[in-house]
Amino acid sequence: MKSVLYDVPAPAKINLFLHVVGQRSDGYHMLQTVFRFVDLYDILDFELRTDGQIRLVNSEHLGWPEHEDLAIKAGMLLQKATSSNYGVNINIRKNIPAGAGLGGGSSNAASALIALNRLWDTGLNRDQLTELARSLGADVPVFVNGDSVFAQGTGDIFETVHLKPAYYVLVMPDASVNTTVVFKHNDLTRDTKLVKVSDFTDWQGPGYFGQNNLEAVAFKTQPNVYNTAQVLKGLGLNARMTGSGSCFFVESKSLDQARLIQQKISVKIKTRESVTSRVIRQTWLTEGLNEHPLKHWTSS
Repeated sequence: MKSVLYDVPAPAKINLFLHVVGQRSDGYHMLQTVFRFVDLYDILDFELRTDGQIRLVNSEHLGWPEHEDLAIKAGMLLQKATSSNYGVNINIRKNIPAGAGLGGGSSNAASALIALNRLWDTGLNRDQLTELARSLGADVPVFVNGDSVFAQGTGDIFETVHLKPAYYVLVMPDASVNTTVVFKHNDLTRDTKLVKVSDFTDWQGPGYFGQNNLEAVAFKTQPNVYNTAQVLKGLGLNARMTGSGSCFFVESKSLDQARLIQQKISVKIKTRESVTSRVIRQTWLTEGLNEHPLKHWTSS
């Protein structure tokens, strides 16, 4: 049995489209979306403990209490489900911003489940881990599953889709978005027409398939999200917000084109007057992944 697992990746995700197609009586929204992983990662380190304690060793640097961290909750869930006597120290090196719609917390939880299943030798397969992940949040099962998926329901019903190679320039506004606020907003569209997975896979363009129904509400609740959209539009870029925001992505078929897009945005940021220079916080050039980097850490 290993005593440490260092440099465990937790990739970001983007939603290539996101439709809100209904709302259940319990308040949960019914969605249709496609998740794709990209190579922007949080990095997690795990050190085995034999006293059963599960600790986040750098919570003071993350900005939230240890007991609220999804990786800690994932460890506690796995420990209880398998009656493991082991514990762990978890260190998280954050690169995925919070409140960006990139799934950082959910990804950390999934990577923790997968890594601790190996570190503690609990022997659960992918389906068993996916079932555990459902109680941690709507996106967590997708990360455990390990493939790009067309997701429905509350995001918990999904099927694998095969996506073409692509690069994505991610653009982070100087703003974060509260997912709960967006979904509770009176102006949220909740009756978008249902689509089939073949509608997406057969899509030939131009532009992106469908839409992100959460964009309009994010624009109203966070001015810098709207301002960023306007900056990108003014540059002639076709950008879409991912998840509930606040991050946008611009898709490109080639690495060279993606580099030019990122450079174009960077030049614009540097040449704007000081009042508006804080609209965009950061950009990343990322590649779309075919599968989660930990997919083969568990048996199917």
